[in-house]
Amino acid sequence: MSVENTKVIDFITEKKNNVILTISDHLEWDDDNEHIFLLQEKINAYLGAIESGQLNEKHPTSVGKKVTISIALKYDPNEQGVLFLSYIKDLLLNAGYDFDYYLVRI
Repeated sequence: MSVENTKVIDFITEKKNNVILTISDHLEWDDDNEHIFLLQEKINAYLGAIESGQLNEKHPTSVGKKVTISIALKYDPNEQGVLFLSYIKDLLLNAGYDFDYYLVRI
């Protein structure tokens, strides 16, 4: 499970009235924006699962709950990454979803 596999939701967590879909992102940020492209593809796959009803079908306890897409990052985003993440946050908030990202230090 990782940002590179768009066919899988990496982690699903439910907290009260919220279902959190987490992307596990272990990649370093690059100047060619390949990382951004992969994140965009993964986020689009998550949205596809939500909007098609697949999420509710496979996880019936998520029905009626607020959805958050979250990214667990291994590396600090570069300047382009910060701009991308900000753009995604605005886009998802306008679509009715929550969004966050955080660094995982091991």
